[in-house]
Amino acid sequence: MEVQTSAGRYQEQDVQALAVAVFKDEKADEGILKELDEAAGGVVKSVIESEELKGKEGEIVYVHLASGGGLRAQRLLLVGVGERDDYNPAQISQLAGTVARFLRGKNVKTIGLVARAEKDAEKMAAAAAEGATMGLFEPDKYRTIDKEERVIEKFIIIAEGADEETLKRSAERGRIIGESVNFTRDLANEPGAYMTPTNMAERAREIAEEFGLNVDVLDEARMEQEGMGALLSVSHGSEEDAKLIILKYTPRDANAQDDGDLLAFVGKGITFDSGGISLKPGENMELMKYDMTGGATVLGAMRAIAQLKPSIPVLGVVPASENLPSGKATKPGDVVTAMSGKTIEIINTDAEGRLVLSDAICYAKKLGAKRIIDMATLTGAVSIALGDVNTAILGTDQELIDEVIAAGREVGEKFWQLPLDKEYTKQIKSDIADIKNVGGRKAGTITAAAFLKEFADGVSWAHLDIAGTAWGDDAKPYRAKGPTGVAVRTVIQIVERAARAKSSDQEAEVPVSAAS
Repeated sequence: MEVQTSAGRYQEQDVQALAVAVFKDEKADEGILKELDEAAGGVVKSVIESEELKGKEGEIVYVHLASGGGLRAQRLLLVGVGERDDYNPAQISQLAGTVARFLRGKNVKTIGLVARAEKDAEKMAAAAAEGATMGLFEPDKYRTIDKEERVIEKFIIIAEGADEETLKRSAERGRIIGESVNFTRDLANEPGAYMTPTNMAERAREIAEEFGLNVDVLDEARMEQEGMGALLSVSHGSEEDAKLIILKYTPRDANAQDDGDLLAFVGKGITFDSGGISLKPGENMELMKYDMTGGATVLGAMRAIAQLKPSIPVLGVVPASENLPSGKATKPGDVVTAMSGKTIEIINTDAEGRLVLSDAICYAKKLGAKRIIDMATLTGAVSIALGDVNTAILGTDQELIDEVIAAGREVGEKFWQLPLDKEYTKQIKSDIADIKNVGGRKAGTITAAAFLKEFADGVSWAHLDIAGTAWGDDAKPYRAKGPTGVAVRTVIQIVERAARAKSSDQEAEVPVSAAS
């Protein structure tokens, strides 16, 4: 799909269908709706007065228009977006996704969208391009029948009177982010046989080559040299070697001081999780291909960051492994030594994600990271606590936690902070080692974070448990069922916010005489 922008009149757009946002309880007796009603032969006023369309969020009315009217489009899609005062970029993204999915289902090839956020056309264009791109993702890659093969050729974002260059630049940003979210969703959707740690490392190398990132992949021999006994213990039961994937973005005009506050994203990359010797129940085990979604999130975010080119360096680290049972697999009761030197008693081999993350966090620190955000499909307990609405966030730096929550709010992703009091650490104390890898049934999401906290000393750290939000069991009007790509947009927003803060600080430091 080609995403275009237009600052011209919507009436003149050469598209098959025109989609227009409608606010709650809005009437067609003034403004754009009155104008649209006159051009469409009275149909807008008719559906509003009959209360077929009240403007509630998600409502849709689709009509074919008589030829010879005031519009070049032959079809009109009216989409309710709720209260005008609450309208924000996240809703615009969902609006665009809804429009793209609905009209593709009607085999429409060219679409014009009037999102009606002219006062902030820059954010509107980015959100619309992002949402439309994300909306077209389907998890049917391996189908040979009943496959969605209809395509949208052109999607035009219309903001009459806006600056055309600003619209174009913003839409391009949205396209990049949307495609990178879909990249993450595609990785998460891959069967374990096609997304091994080696395959994941190859995808990382492809990103690096295409978009200009530095890449390094540690094999098991190098991990052994680094003392990564926790990460390596997870791969013992598999024929597939573990990999530690490192991607780094460095701004073109970077200097040595830029790494002084290096931000790192660390993502769990368990490409298939059977539970190991502590074998999971067979029901729904096929979904455990998505246990590498944290790592896929890091790769997708780095893919976008490389193209958006922020002014700060960013590090991405993905520990990738399979977790399978065999005669060589780590057993409950074993003790392993992490890169930090801490010893860990393995109580349950199905609590493997925190093991690979512990060594990855330590390695990110070795590479100079001062702020670390890790993300992982870590615990089933988080789904019980928060369902599929909010992603759990915990950490040691309240400022960083608040930053993640604020960034998520801007892009329409919800995070809810859980406590991490020192009392929870008592649950992971071991009788025979420094710590154990599970802390019992109580507060499972929190004790998992308490385990990771043991390895995040000396840095600002936040942890995102995306197990409840990374997979959607049901389709939404704006999104297919399956992998959601949650947190990709949030971490990109964090990077861009940090880059803007750096620019503001640098401007404030310039002496008045120098500035003049």
